[in-house]
Amino acid sequence: MRTGLLLICSILIVQTTSLAQDSTKVVPKRIYTTRALEAAKPPIIDGVLDDISWNIVDWENDFIESRPDENTAPSNQTRFKLTYDQKFIYVGIHCLDSEPEKIVKRLSRRDGFDGDWVGIFIDSYHDKRTAFGFIVSAAGVKGDVFESNNGGNEDDSWNPIWYTKTHIGADGWTAEMKIPLSQLKFGKSKEQVWGFEVMRRHFREEERSVWQRLPPDTGGFVSEFGELHGLLNLEPQKQLEIQPYTVGSVRTYEAEEGNPFRDGSDGKLTVGLDAKIGITNDMTMDLTINPDFGQVEADPSAIALDGFQIFFEEQRPFFVENKNIFDYSVSSSQAGNTFGSDNLFYSRRIGRSPQGYPDAGDNEYVDQPENTNILGAAKFSGKTKNGWSIGVLESVTAKKYATIDTNGQRRKEVVEPLTNYFVGRLQKDFNDRNSFIGGIFTATNRDRLTEDLDFLHRSAYSGGFDFKHQWNERDWYVGGNFIWSHVKGSEVAIQNTQESIAHLFQRVGAGHVEVDPERTSLTGTGGNLQLGKIGNGHWKFETGATWRSPELELNDIGFQRRADDIRHYTWIGYQTLRPDNTFRKVGINYNHWSVWDFGGNHNSLMFNTNSWQNWKNNWFSNIGMNYETVSYSNFALRGGPRLRESPQFSFWNGISMDERKKLRFDFFHNGNKAVDDSFSSYYAEFGVVYQPINSLRISASPEYGVNKNKLQYIDNLDVNGDTRYLNGTVDQRTLSMSFRLNYTINPNLTIQYWGQPFISRGRYTDFKEVTDPLAKNFRDRITQFSDNQVSLTEDVYAVDADLDGATDFSFDNPDFSFVQFRSNLVVRWEYTPGSEIYLVWSQDLSQSGNPQEMLFQDLRETVFNKEKPQNIFLIKATYRFIL
Repeated sequence: MRTGLLLICSILIVQTTSLAQDSTKVVPKRIYTTRALEAAKPPIIDGVLDDISWNIVDWENDFIESRPDENTAPSNQTRFKLTYDQKFIYVGIHCLDSEPEKIVKRLSRRDGFDGDWVGIFIDSYHDKRTAFGFIVSAAGVKGDVFESNNGGNEDDSWNPIWYTKTHIGADGWTAEMKIPLSQLKFGKSKEQVWGFEVMRRHFREEERSVWQRLPPDTGGFVSEFGELHGLLNLEPQKQLEIQPYTVGSVRTYEAEEGNPFRDGSDGKLTVGLDAKIGITNDMTMDLTINPDFGQVEADPSAIALDGFQIFFEEQRPFFVENKNIFDYSVSSSQAGNTFGSDNLFYSRRIGRSPQGYPDAGDNEYVDQPENTNILGAAKFSGKTKNGWSIGVLESVTAKKYATIDTNGQRRKEVVEPLTNYFVGRLQKDFNDRNSFIGGIFTATNRDRLTEDLDFLHRSAYSGGFDFKHQWNERDWYVGGNFIWSHVKGSEVAIQNTQESIAHLFQRVGAGHVEVDPERTSLTGTGGNLQLGKIGNGHWKFETGATWRSPELELNDIGFQRRADDIRHYTWIGYQTLRPDNTFRKVGINYNHWSVWDFGGNHNSLMFNTNSWQNWKNNWFSNIGMNYETVSYSNFALRGGPRLRESPQFSFWNGISMDERKKLRFDFFHNGNKAVDDSFSSYYAEFGVVYQPINSLRISASPEYGVNKNKLQYIDNLDVNGDTRYLNGTVDQRTLSMSFRLNYTINPNLTIQYWGQPFISRGRYTDFKEVTDPLAKNFRDRITQFSDNQVSLTEDVYAVDADLDGATDFSFDNPDFSFVQFRSNLVVRWEYTPGSEIYLVWSQDLSQSGNPQEMLFQDLRETVFNKEKPQNIFLIKATYRFIL
């Protein structure tokens, strides 16, 4: 801890004693004026800029370095030309290089962005907030991104159809691009004016150079673009693409004797359709019928003991593409620690695993569906010339049945009802695109809930209003959102919601909430307000507050960890603007947070300082620490009273080598510790990446974590009308390793493998009950059972609290060992632009291990020496028709 403090102080001294660093407040906008091809023949896209059609426009050059040494001459200049006809934009770029034999041509899948590359960014809406990026590496690998939130969000799942080739010559390398106008969005006018930027990465120097100067202390990316003029009489292109698919799959697994549903293998053949229809040039309709996501990589393994759900990123293509317009984060902030993953729309709710399970007897076998079929989904999204952003998503998931077999007699029970999901999003830019207001509405409606499914909400609605205003060249901003939710259902469903981990209305001593078993609806509110400065100088800051009322419930179509929470936060950041003799760039930050519930209880006060460093040799490092002086939990006892937790220190630190190296390493670790040693944790991750040749990359990331908590929740037990809050000391060890192998035969044909063995083991000792939850000293909060009060028989603990020889209560042995191995092998061939063939082999083995074994031994015996894993083999073929 002292070492970390000394390092942060040293960095502060170095930076504050360095020479003054300038900041340019006004950067003139550059303008490139193009001309139409008219009668000239379009250039052939071969990477060689020798077509006569290029002669109708002039070269544009005078690029300026963006990083590391902003506003200086780059090591090598870049120049470009741009022309167009009624169907396409044509771009020719010449990346000069004094040592062309050293140009780095690393291969990767689309959007790999490795090696030397160059890209153009087009703000065809000219809203100074969104842009389409087209990037190509010297090796010919395509990249394409959709920028939103002024570059704050970057969506690389956007995969438009366009054409590009590269060529390496005696004075550098060249790239040609042919971009269909149908892949861009723009309004109808005689002369278009678009935002425009060209950026180059010079790999050897790890240098970025740009056509339009981009100072490091600006408030965004897209708003700083130059302008593209000369686009006359462009006709908006209505996009129409249809992409049918077919999938054949076979699943094998360990056969289960006597179980008719687990005979060792099964297979199926499915077909479906995706479509993209340009309603207007501004608006696009995306459709999917019976979508398949079989080639999507599995989620990483994870286990948590706090009872809250774990957030996993969306990976399914239909929902990932254009997701920015549907994003409605409840409380993201520069300071963090505000449950920033909470969102009114969490697309993984659509097609989720069935939430019901049949009531089966001991001699019955159940065929439980793994996922809910998405019958169809449609997205309508886009942005008008007048600044209206519109997004509408509608999806229907099927009613799902579980099949129960009793000695050959079968019946079916509904485990997921027919469900309709709707999301509507609207935003309007104004004030010269420096401000916006917007709103969102979501709805979930379930059809004909059976008695077995009356724990689900019949309907759930949420909505919100958001705004942001920026001024002083977008350096300052004020923004926020207000949200509400309303859920309806049976008395059982609403009581379950009131008593769920996110709400816990039943908790003892909370006078502002209580369970009402007769209620059939809940209505809650939430929101976020913030004020900040993000540009113009070394210093940045943000301060704000966020809240979630006790009845706020978003989890039918959104994601929400907890309710009944009010937080104030402040962040102050300092960044260098120019490199010096030690660093390319450094950032130093301070944060603090204070938390209350709606009963007025002050539950947390925490302070943080941290720093990140980009060293002169292009290594990266970071270090940070927290100190929480006040800590209470409304959730630790799962409906019991508010629990005082001990003040704690925590830290994190990481270092990574220059990512350009063929062999590179990184290391990250973090930990926390209570001042009275009542809990502690430590986590470490070591990563190694090796790229022996341009087409092959191998990486491995072993991870190890230790969690020791003397007050780990086990259960709340009713003993003769009294509730006992049973806890114990847990020693949890978690070990895993992600392994990846990427082999790129060419930019359109790749082989990828990912595998992860995972084990998490917990052993419990020193059982105790919480008797004075608000006591200042840890020992005063608990009554610990002695060895002669607790006995273990056949995996059940018996407690004789008064030592009278009779068991007062008992509980199951909470020790656990969860073992999992997941892997994916994917061969992807894009045999024509937009059309692909996938060959996939997935493995999954998940089961319990032996908590008494050592980690390595338990992992080895469970994964490699016991059950046969589930294997899925599939082939998927798609073809994109462009009409």
